[in-house]
Amino acid sequence: MALVIPVLDEAKALPALVERLAALDPPPADILMVDGGSADASVAIARAAGWRVIESERGRAVQINAGVAQARGDLVCVLHGDTLPPSDMVAVIEETLADRRIALAGFTPRICGPDKTRWVTTAHNIVKTWYAPLITRPHLFVRGVRLLFGDHAMFFRRADFLKLGGCTPGDTVMEEADLCVRFATLGRVKLVPRWIETSDRRIAEWGPWKANWIYFKVGMLWAFGLRDRMAKHYPDVR
Repeated sequence: MALVIPVLDEAKALPALVERLAALDPPPADILMVDGGSADASVAIARAAGWRVIESERGRAVQINAGVAQARGDLVCVLHGDTLPPSDMVAVIEETLADRRIALAGFTPRICGPDKTRWVTTAHNIVKTWYAPLITRPHLFVRGVRLLFGDHAMFFRRADFLKLGGCTPGDTVMEEADLCVRFATLGRVKLVPRWIETSDRRIAEWGPWKANWIYFKVGMLWAFGLRDRMAKHYPDVR
């Protein structure tokens, strides 16, 4: 199993991830960081940890595509730099994808800060897996489409990802949405009931009400095909 980690200026978050990945039992066969042109110490931290590092054009969709193409493993998980997996992550992934009916899956994110869990946004993040496709693509919802996002640590069979053409290269926000729709043509999209911890840095920056409004708004922009507006309404936070 391979981990692909698309990164841009994640030096603040990476030390915690390095520590967590070192504790995975069993360990992944490959950890590949795809750097999109970081100006900080991200690359140095990854290399010191023994990860493989490749460079790519900036853009999470492009970086994910580059990483999966070079990943060494039949199963791949895309993990964000500010997201910390459970120690048995590899076993959960292998057990889940042993069911050939499941094409794509992800963990259940718990959004955490230094001293608190953001339970309201965590709940919203869970339910939008179902309500987002129900509202925006009801004809696909009844066929089993569920929307997973980057902080779910999505995982899949590498051959399937390549067959489907990967992420849409121009996407810088919600690059996972179209991928979920395509994967649903191959089998089930599943949210695994296992916590994974993801940073609350956007909520800390914007406040909880604004953050949830932005998440909803960007989802609606995707639903109505207004892709060129999504990045404008989803500012980067490091």
